[in-house]
Amino acid sequence: MFTIDDLADRLGGYLPADEIQQVKRAFYYAEQAHDGQRRRSGEPYVTHPLAVANILANMHMDHQSLMSAMLHDVIEDTGVSKEALAEQFGKPVAELVDGVSKLTQITFEDKAVAQAENFQKMVLAMSRDIRVIIVKLADRLHNMRTLGALRPEKKRRIARETLEIYARIASRLGINTIRVELEDLSFQALHPMRAERIKRAVSSARGHRRSAIRQVQTTLQKSLDDEGLPGTVVGRQKHLLSIYKKMRDQRKPFAEIMDVFGFRIITEDVNSCYRILGVVHNLYKPVPGRFKDYIAIPKANGYQSLHTTLFGSGGMPIEVQIRTREMEAMANNGIAAHWLYKAGQTEHPIAEGSHARAREWVKGLLEMQRHAGDSLEFIEHVKNDLFPDDIYVFTPRGDIMELPQGATVIDFAYAVHTDIGNNCIACRIDRHLAPLSTRLESGQTLEIITAPGARPNLAWLNFVVTAKARSAIRHALKHQQHTEAVQLGRRLLNKALGDFETSLEELPENVLPELLEELSLKSEESLLESIGLGTRVTHVVARRLIDILHGDMAEAGQRTLQPQGPILISGAEGMVIKFARCCHPLPGDPVVGHLSVGKGIVVHRAECRNLDELRNDPDKLFALEWSHEIVEDFPVALRIEIESRRGLVAELASLVTDADANIERIGIEERDARLSIVHLTLAVRDRVHLARIIKRIRNLSHVGRISRVGN
Repeated sequence: MFTIDDLADRLGGYLPADEIQQVKRAFYYAEQAHDGQRRRSGEPYVTHPLAVANILANMHMDHQSLMSAMLHDVIEDTGVSKEALAEQFGKPVAELVDGVSKLTQITFEDKAVAQAENFQKMVLAMSRDIRVIIVKLADRLHNMRTLGALRPEKKRRIARETLEIYARIASRLGINTIRVELEDLSFQALHPMRAERIKRAVSSARGHRRSAIRQVQTTLQKSLDDEGLPGTVVGRQKHLLSIYKKMRDQRKPFAEIMDVFGFRIITEDVNSCYRILGVVHNLYKPVPGRFKDYIAIPKANGYQSLHTTLFGSGGMPIEVQIRTREMEAMANNGIAAHWLYKAGQTEHPIAEGSHARAREWVKGLLEMQRHAGDSLEFIEHVKNDLFPDDIYVFTPRGDIMELPQGATVIDFAYAVHTDIGNNCIACRIDRHLAPLSTRLESGQTLEIITAPGARPNLAWLNFVVTAKARSAIRHALKHQQHTEAVQLGRRLLNKALGDFETSLEELPENVLPELLEELSLKSEESLLESIGLGTRVTHVVARRLIDILHGDMAEAGQRTLQPQGPILISGAEGMVIKFARCCHPLPGDPVVGHLSVGKGIVVHRAECRNLDELRNDPDKLFALEWSHEIVEDFPVALRIEIESRRGLVAELASLVTDADANIERIGIEERDARLSIVHLTLAVRDRVHLARIIKRIRNLSHVGRISRVGN
């Protein structure tokens, strides 16, 4: 059995004696705290924290991480307080242990909110110290290695959770050794029979192809030696989940996937990487389009390597990865390599860069958390953010921006800066104007055009793919809705107070605070927003304000302010005034509005039958009036009876276009062999514009009845 002395011997390779002593002291403290506790397998509980510390030692993590691994279950399972740990081992270790302890069990079946809340805890803990998540990953890895003692359904739940969160985070932080093992262990727990069959097939295939693999490896190594290039060729083993996913997603048989031989060449420096690439391309013909340079442009998690695919003898595909020893350490340990180099008292640019990128990622998660409306929205953003296939585009100054596959111009704008995303109106891709919804491709150069008054569009949410863009757009739209709701609420309340010959601005200073206290609201804005969104009845709020004011009003005498008239609408109110689809009101139509809870005012034509139930309730219907300064187009639906003939749609479209209107939708149904019904939705300016179009359509031969669709 692995002991603390075995661990101490291993730590002697990279930690000083005093730090090893502190790790041992933490072990003995944990051993005492967990005395009498046993794991499901029957072993003493302290074997678990010791195993977690051993996993971290493989990554050359610092002594504080190892101490927190020893103590990570002490707060949760033994009742020892955070303060007691701080006194014994110092504040940094206590904070780490507390951070790991707070990452409690996350469930996936029916406790979505609990899962989301724990995601938030994880991000907060990571933002304080990124080592928290590395310790947690090691803890999860040992738990996965010892799943055997658990019930099958619990095994599956933990495996799903591991794949959904921990394997993805390990990938995002570049810790490949942990990611691969977590994925394979999860796969074996979720699909034991499939995993066993693939494992046996891999073993068998490797046996059959051993001579071919050895021949390619020898040929590659000889070529390097002949050219005097330093490098070691090693075979690259595919892991179980990777094989299974390729078989499932690419619909390929096992034999086809195992036909690809994988090799890795480890060399001394970057210059040698590119020289070796030339040697292997000279030895075997490269497959077009299958070369990737992750050295010049590293992945988001800091991974660097040259990837190429070659045609071997007999057309057999050979995948080759070429990297330096430092890149190999980074590929295996990711962000943990930062501590690996720190332990040797040297700073390495790759490790430092990886650590900086990880900090930047966590900072981005915190920004998303602030913008998200609730924890469920936040978890949606995080899951979208965890596993991107990357493309690389350039700013006009030549800076490289990394975005997920399928990203659009809007995603790029928000990646540059949230304000640029919020204010963007157009863009140039390689100096040519392009729509904001354009999907980007690697190598393009983008220039974003902004305008000070521009605002995000709700439609953007239909095509953005990055979590940052989606989160920022939703945040901006919520802020926009809040602002518009407050403005509408003020107009509605002033109109209601006008019936009492006063206004919000004329009320004495003590009246509004008294009402806010009654309603348990924090500010005037909260009250006005609730009125604008229809969650409070305006007339009731106005009446209560007048009741509070009543004594003062009796003394103040008659007011000169006259009751306010109808509310003016211009069609550009945005998110809190909407136009009913049932009757399609147009400027010039007599209109009324009703408050829809959470949406604001919905505008209807005065004769709309959907309002029949509300006509006797003056608190719910508002008199509205069109502004004289309207520049928008409005949809209107027409029903046209016309004789069936060829070219009918083209003739109608030409006529509508000549009348300076747009067709939004057109549909034709046959009423009988001779007559067709055309359902036409147009965008027009007002009633006069519509009347002109209807007159033109009536002049067409074979047109029968034309009617404007109401309800």
